Amino acid sequence: MPELDSAAVAELGEALRQNVRRAIKVRDEALRDLLVALLAEGHILVEDYPGVGKTALARALARSIDAEYSRLQCTADLLPADLVGTNVFNQRDSRFEFHPGPVFANIVLVDEVNRASPKTQSGLLECMQERQVTVDNDVHELAAPFLVIATQNPVEYEGTYPLPEAQLDRFMMRLSLGYPDSEAEAGMLAEHAGGDRVLELEPVAEVATVRAAQAAAGAVHGSEALRAYVVALCNHTREDPRTQLGASPRASLMLFRAAKALAALEGRDHALPEDVQALAHGVLGHRLLLAPGAGGADREAIVDDALERVSAL
Repeated sequence: MPELDSAAVAELGEALRQNVRRAIKVRDEALRDLLVALLAEGHILVEDYPGVGKTALARALARSIDAEYSRLQCTADLLPADLVGTNVFNQRDSRFEFHPGPVFANIVLVDEVNRASPKTQSGLLECMQERQVTVDNDVHELAAPFLVIATQNPVEYEGTYPLPEAQLDRFMMRLSLGYPDSEAEAGMLAEHAGGDRVLELEPVAEVATVRAAQAAAGAVHGSEALRAYVVALCNHTREDPRTQLGASPRASLMLFRAAKALAALEGRDHALPEDVQALAHGVLGHRLLLAPGAGGADREAIVDDALERVSAL
């Protein structure tokens, strides 16, 4: 595996941004968060309306890094084995053989994850946290890098199963793509009239290069003061009377790792409080459970309050 410094990681990030934008119009912040999750070895929950490019974004990223991509459409009758795989008896050899499921890929799009039953949703927990699958006491390692991009529709809840807090906590960030502006949408009509632009993309990096970039992001320096700042932000959400459940210690870890990945993408060998502040909403917001008497408060306001009241040391 090659070794990369922060400058090389920044070059890789810019190459991936430009390549993805050839196929899909996406906000700078959304694309930034996606690359941060990739380098920080996290996962993404995309909550947005149908037709805004969630699937195209996942496919474009996979083609940009020459990664194996799989897509799973969640339905109420989906079983955990449909997700992780199962052992099948081979009559010719008189033994069981493991047939891997769609999670055995580098980038896995789990479409409309909240349409799967809780039993099936739970099949993602081990995959996302331990990067492995256990079937009949046999442990199967997943690919590296491994990124889950799960989607859910925020306006259609009939026949869905809300994600439990324990599963939401496995996602490093939640983001929304949003509708493009009029100019960008008109440009999209012209560019995509001839077919699927994602299929025209050529890789700009190899999987080994992405793994090296992940290692470089992990090696970015995060000072003791920065760690204390991250912990203070999360503690503030736990102590806020408007929350029944604040940011977990896992949230602290993911926010810290995400800040280091953002620093690497910007060509720095050290993370700053500004990196934490830029990513705080995406990392912390979906982890907060509002108290019954929150009085109309929302998660964004609680994170804003933490950022305003907690000073960077």
